[in-house]
Amino acid sequence: MNSSIETKEFCISIPPDVNSDGVWANPTLHLNNFSLPLLEMQMIAIFSITQASHFLLHRFGLPKIVSEMMAGLILGPQLLGRIKDYRDFMFPVLGQDLIGIISSLGYTLFLFLGGVKMDLSMIFRTGRKAMCIGALTLLVPFLLAMGTQKVLTMPLSSDDRLKIIMAAAIQASTPFPVIACLLSDLKIVNSELGRLGLSTAVVCDLLSGFLVSGFSLAKVAYWDRRGALQDVGMVVGYFIVVVFVARPAMYWIVRQTPEGRPVRDLYIFIIILVVLGAALVSNKFGLSVVFGPFILGLAVPDGPPLGSTLVHKLDCMVSGVLLPLFVTITMMKANLSDIDFYHDNRLAVPNAMITVVIVIAKFVACLVPALYCKMPIKDATTLALIMSCKGVCEMASYSIYRATNSISSDIFSIAMYTILVIASIVPILITRLYDPSRKYAGYQRRNLVDQKPNAELKILACIQRPEHIPAIINLLENVSPTRESPLVVYALHLIELIGRASPVFISHQMQKKTLSNRSYSEDVILSFSHFQRNNPDSVTVNAFTAISPSKLMYEDICMLALDKVTSLIILPFHRKYSIDGSIELEDNTLRTLNCSVLERAPCSVAILVNRGHIKRSTTTNVLESYNVAMVFLGGRDDREAVTLAKRMAKYSTICLTVIRLIPEGEEGITDWDKMLDSEVLKDLKYSTSAGEEYIVYMEEMVSDGPETAMRLREIVDEYDLFIVGRRYNVESPLTIGFDEWSEFPELGVMGDMLASTDFNGRCSVLVVQQQMTV
Repeated sequence: MNSSIETKEFCISIPPDVNSDGVWANPTLHLNNFSLPLLEMQMIAIFSITQASHFLLHRFGLPKIVSEMMAGLILGPQLLGRIKDYRDFMFPVLGQDLIGIISSLGYTLFLFLGGVKMDLSMIFRTGRKAMCIGALTLLVPFLLAMGTQKVLTMPLSSDDRLKIIMAAAIQASTPFPVIACLLSDLKIVNSELGRLGLSTAVVCDLLSGFLVSGFSLAKVAYWDRRGALQDVGMVVGYFIVVVFVARPAMYWIVRQTPEGRPVRDLYIFIIILVVLGAALVSNKFGLSVVFGPFILGLAVPDGPPLGSTLVHKLDCMVSGVLLPLFVTITMMKANLSDIDFYHDNRLAVPNAMITVVIVIAKFVACLVPALYCKMPIKDATTLALIMSCKGVCEMASYSIYRATNSISSDIFSIAMYTILVIASIVPILITRLYDPSRKYAGYQRRNLVDQKPNAELKILACIQRPEHIPAIINLLENVSPTRESPLVVYALHLIELIGRASPVFISHQMQKKTLSNRSYSEDVILSFSHFQRNNPDSVTVNAFTAISPSKLMYEDICMLALDKVTSLIILPFHRKYSIDGSIELEDNTLRTLNCSVLERAPCSVAILVNRGHIKRSTTTNVLESYNVAMVFLGGRDDREAVTLAKRMAKYSTICLTVIRLIPEGEEGITDWDKMLDSEVLKDLKYSTSAGEEYIVYMEEMVSDGPETAMRLREIVDEYDLFIVGRRYNVESPLTIGFDEWSEFPELGVMGDMLASTDFNGRCSVLVVQQQMTV
């Protein structure tokens, strides 16, 4: 058979031309003759198509990686790449190196940040369920794939069989960064299922790392045993340097950084240079270019201050610019013409069949043990889908092995299209199957109204910033805990997840100083421990720390409230007021969190608007009276609020005034809701008629909203704390017109008015919403 080899000659200039002198300087030169304008045109084309695709596809629940891969299909040999003039102008042969290098740098930094975010201690905290599922999810599909390839590849050479084995090892793996990105995109990273998925992925990724490394070493040893031993020596030596030099240096940087202060930029620059040096060393000694940076990332202490600073400074550029370039450029290398099932293509058919076997086996291998562990069928199916997902790490592995001729072009193309299909289908199915908020549905009544008199009251107090601690503790003191009516407080310190991929939930023992080498929430623990010591036999405190993404913190709050059967969640308001009443700080992230908790909470919720007037005298001789007003308009939220107010009034220093506003013309009207209102207020009427000094009950007729506002303005400075019901979307003649200028719906119209700076009040406000049952 005659064979011809096509050769091409290219002329290049050294040093290369980077900048153009302008189209007017030399009209005969095209922009693609210069590397910088060419790179800019390529990036504009890639990002324009990616954003346009994502604008359409995200409506169907598809993640951004699908849009980036679609851009690769459009720009690649399937569509626009077929046009020779376009291909020669936009992606000439000599212009592909620069954008390829930049995209590879993006993936290298992505894996470094993935190592920074990965918490290796999860391996030791992983339970048997995650350990078994992770091991079976990797080993079962790989072993079945090996059995299948034994049958299908008998006529093939050992080199071809090794290529299929390498592809099968990559296909059977489940990289941790891929699972972390998927769960983050779906906003279930700190759900119970998300945590199990991350733990399982850590186990699977660790095992697959050994598996792929072993086969890579076996391939080297097949041709050069001495070279394989040298590679092992290089890896061991690099690990020693990282563990005994790099990691202690990282901890030295942490110790040099004052608490609450950012890491010096000099240290960040040095670490980035070391990352690039690690990639250079890895490539020099024949290892994967990403090996060194990833291992170095594992050496960085996750979380603040160092890990969070690195992620904050690098993640925007890496995830937003460089990594999308890598995904698109990698997808452009896939070519359907490389796949030919009908002619002399000895690898395409067996590889396609093995891929199908691995996908099915991986799903079943995760589903069966999850069902055996008595997981619900929907949750088990969702977990199996999560562990079956594919993404950028698999794309990179195939691209690296294609560049080194470890796999063939047809295997690479089949793999790219498989990843595209799986990455498109899995998120949609997970969204349809799994709703993480459904477990918070309140079938059991967990509120204050339905509690028995003098029953133990369980409250979940949420704290995000140091100034929240004294305000919430003083409010809890005013709830009047006694030995006969004890109080159980679960203090939850919320910390934003930065610099790590897996969320952390820590249960602190109050009698212990710390549970680990790192001290989380020390101020919270000390403050609430002091609160418990000041109220012996009447207060029990348990402290927790939740480190999770700000948009998903409600998961930790609702899960803890559900687990501890609390009756009330106390949330701080997102505004911080100064002494003169002006706004000092406004945290919209906290506001979003409060709204999410109000929608999903499995119990009642209260938002505390602190203006510095929630106080309690601790002197032994004189107890300062504390004036509390409860404005009662009626309804379930107001009944919950007045129940809390009545509990506070049990303490002799609390002066409680309950003001019931009745619309003119509605006196004498009775319905079931008004009967419940009268029942909850009955003992207050009796206390007032009996002449109790610290409880005052009054009823007033009000005609409309403006009169209600005028009445509140008259009394706003007479009280330290106002308690009101949220009454969201409840229409009443008493609040007509309030909705038009209401700024914060989460406070309701009454709470919003009392908390407004226009109202000119100096009192603190507690807005209560009763548990929403189904």
